[in-house]
Amino acid sequence: MLKFIDFYADWCGPCKIMTPIIQEVETEFEGKVEFEQIDVETNGEKAGQFGIMSIPTFVILEDEKEIDRKIGAMPKESLRDWINSHV
Repeated sequence: MLKFIDFYADWCGPCKIMTPIIQEVETEFEGKVEFEQIDVETNGEKAGQFGIMSIPTFVILEDEKEIDRKIGAMPKESLRDWINSHV
């Protein structure tokens, strides 16, 4: 199963914009994609492992290996299409 990781911070404006969009998309991919949110402020070690330099950063993993990433806010349709291209 694919895994979608959202690297964010509570103070990040674009991250706040993406939260409801990600929640909606998560329900559409239920059973196909696992979603995880990682707060870079409280989990800097994990963010460092992925080399996160900007937020929001979205990473797609397959078999625990990164296969793609995107940085920055995007419309729901773009996020959905991007995830769909890997499902």
